[in-house]
Amino acid sequence: MNYNWNFRKEYEKGTEIELAESLNIPKSLARVLISRGIDTLEMADKYFHPSLDDLYDPFLMKGMERVVVRLIKAIENKEKVWVHGDYDVDGTASTAMACKFITDLGGRAQYYIPDRFTEGYGLSINSIDKAVKAGCQIVLTVDVGITSLVALNHAKEAYPDVDVIICDHHEPGDILPDVFEIIDPLKPNSNYPFTGLAACGVAFKICHAISIRLGREEEALKYLDFVALASVADSVPLVDENRILVSKGLEMMNTELRPGLKGLLYCTGFRQGVMTTTNIVFGVAPLINAAGRLGDAGRSVELMMQNNEIAAFRIAQELEEENRRRRIFDTQTLEAAIPIAEKQLEDETTRVLVIHHDDWHAGVIGVVASRLVERYNMPAILMTTFAGHAKGSARSISSFDIHSAIKTCSDLMLEFGGHTFAAGLSMEIKDVPELRRRINEYAKVHLTREMLEPEILIDADLKLDELSPKFFKTLAKFAPYGFSNRKPVFYTDKVETVNGIKVYGENNFKCRVKQNNFVIDAVGQNLAHKLHYCTKGNKFKIVYNLEELNTSHGPRLPQINMLDIMPVEEE
Repeated sequence: MNYNWNFRKEYEKGTEIELAESLNIPKSLARVLISRGIDTLEMADKYFHPSLDDLYDPFLMKGMERVVVRLIKAIENKEKVWVHGDYDVDGTASTAMACKFITDLGGRAQYYIPDRFTEGYGLSINSIDKAVKAGCQIVLTVDVGITSLVALNHAKEAYPDVDVIICDHHEPGDILPDVFEIIDPLKPNSNYPFTGLAACGVAFKICHAISIRLGREEEALKYLDFVALASVADSVPLVDENRILVSKGLEMMNTELRPGLKGLLYCTGFRQGVMTTTNIVFGVAPLINAAGRLGDAGRSVELMMQNNEIAAFRIAQELEEENRRRRIFDTQTLEAAIPIAEKQLEDETTRVLVIHHDDWHAGVIGVVASRLVERYNMPAILMTTFAGHAKGSARSISSFDIHSAIKTCSDLMLEFGGHTFAAGLSMEIKDVPELRRRINEYAKVHLTREMLEPEILIDADLKLDELSPKFFKTLAKFAPYGFSNRKPVFYTDKVETVNGIKVYGENNFKCRVKQNNFVIDAVGQNLAHKLHYCTKGNKFKIVYNLEELNTSHGPRLPQINMLDIMPVEEE
């Protein structure tokens, strides 16, 4: 794949010098800060030193006062709270946190996660009926509910004495549910300063508000590990309040890991003390998600709430096996989807892939949709047949709001909801061709051909001889990395290889690169097809991330991870 290289942000020359001197950091890293909109000493200090003191007052969230009063009353009077969650990491972590928080304060809670294959996504009439049958006086939804109008209308009509509280972070529909209260930073007329929270982040704000009201603020802070796990797995922007929550949650995971999460670490091979967001995305989160993709997501809730390490390990082993099975389904579905995608791309007007197949496993549709986006750098809607309807997931690229696109086709939808870059939907199978036609018509206006070209955003140019222990020590403060706070990308030109090149795997290579007599190890994943740019003494330019590798003995070793290579134009 060929990429366009673009610097992230233009800035006034000299600005980085002032910031670098004020912070006592290298100028190149000051340029990284500026490229991300951090251009004052105060902003940089908050970025480098996330503090719980900078969390927003949870009572700024519209409706919070009523929710706090009602839930404290429920806890004190031993009213049972029905916590209805979702089957992904954000939903299960939110569920586990809400239940543990309520019970730790002396209240009563019972959770419910719908079955992906028999009930599907969202709050259902079945869940409402079960809540009442279980003797619950409150239904608290987490990560779902804002668009579940049918079930909520049923609750209001059939059980008017049951109070429903929606805790969600998804986009509301045109009609808000008529319930006791809604806590969602995206609901109309919300004055909350930050709208990018995960569902677990929103649920944490409720816990935090209750803790403050009870004069026991530390109670809510016990669950920051859940918030970090959910926020990273759900790809919410790791900026503003999320950066604080994830930073402190990771600190907790690395110092006082709860038994349930220890079981996951045993199975993934990661070590407490060095956990990062990368470990969560590629190791821990897939195991938690596997429970709901192929079976009962309640296992993930049980795992996270578990106080016995041995019992947690047994559940984690079960999820590890489920994840192996999930990868097989992933591969089979992707291999089947690619030829269909290629056929659609023969039409040069195609800008959104819309693919339906009767027999695909519903548990892997979202994962495979993401794979298609990565492969073609194009939005993708992937659906299978479920209960006689086309049901699936949409994923998008950074420049296209897939939720808004689907909303323009709402008359074709039985149900839909989500975010800017990810959504779920259900529709009649016969309407899939019409969706494909209409959403591509919409994309012609809102998604140009240039926007479909893959891009690498560069934070700063860098001379290799600027690298030093101080540089890497400062660079480490840019973590935790994730959506909207990716690892810094650097640009360096006129480098050359020294001491040969080693090709490994299908399309990877290792080498040492040199610029102005400074030499450093480098790897190029999926770049061996561009080796001709950097052989025979040719000078070339690179865009890359930097990292330090752990060694058995001695200091950590710096390494360049090349993202792309281009030849140096003749001057």
